[in-house]
Amino acid sequence: MQAELILDARNATGESPVWHAAEQALYWVDIPAARLHRWSLRDASSRSWQAGEMLACIARHPAGGWLAGMQSGLFHLHPQDDGSMQASRLAQVEHARPQMRFNDGRCDRQGRFWAGSMLLDMAAGAPVGALYRFDGQLEECLADLIVPNGLAFSPDGRTLYLSDSHPSVQAVWAFDYDTDSGTPHNRRLFIDMQQHPGRPDGAAVDVDGCYWICGNDAGLIHRFTPDGRLDRSLAVPVKKPAMCAFGGAKLDTLFVTSIRPHGDLADQPLAGGVFALNPGVTGIEEPAYRA
Repeated sequence: MQAELILDARNATGESPVWHAAEQALYWVDIPAARLHRWSLRDASSRSWQAGEMLACIARHPAGGWLAGMQSGLFHLHPQDDGSMQASRLAQVEHARPQMRFNDGRCDRQGRFWAGSMLLDMAAGAPVGALYRFDGQLEECLADLIVPNGLAFSPDGRTLYLSDSHPSVQAVWAFDYDTDSGTPHNRRLFIDMQQHPGRPDGAAVDVDGCYWICGNDAGLIHRFTPDGRLDRSLAVPVKKPAMCAFGGAKLDTLFVTSIRPHGDLADQPLAGGVFALNPGVTGIEEPAYRA
């Protein structure tokens, strides 16, 4: 279960890893650097592209490129050969306050894009974030969040998972999810992360319906069964794993992005790197956006 470093990326905030099966490549973002990164399984090569504003979460777009949750809204991004990205705005967001951005996001099993927003100053602890659904139009579906995170869907798509990473909350909720209308309801506590090491960050779901979530500040990725029981915890050699995603030729590798904080990193020189783990289970390919 030892974690393998696949790229010493030194990302300030490495997030939103997405496996691109057709390319056999992993994509992810560095939020404050506004960069999209790619690592190829075939030859371990890597490259990146620069966006025009903070870039937080991505999903494959059926017309090529990426649907991206950024600072001012949702965009269709087209990576260019020169390292730039063409950006077409799909939806503008009316944030509750200035100095906000999107954070965690992904598509449901039907291809609707979901993303949460947060205040840039996380330490303020302001519950001004919201969870949005985008299916051609952007709609706010849940309010009063501080740091929405941990978005994931069960294999049958009928359960939506959502966390709030703020130290004052540290909870993961489960919702019943209407796959026809894209509506979550019956919100309930799934995991009280105050009872486990690390704050809840980004997440993934495997074929058994188990929920994998990064324990930020604890250097762990936890696997919880569908009934909320902690099944196992895997370690990475950094304190702040940020998000995990299944990938590889057989979807049996768990890729983990991480955060490189300011200050002395003598005890975690690989902070901000991207790691690969053999979790002993397989994942589910993430759906592309359904335009």
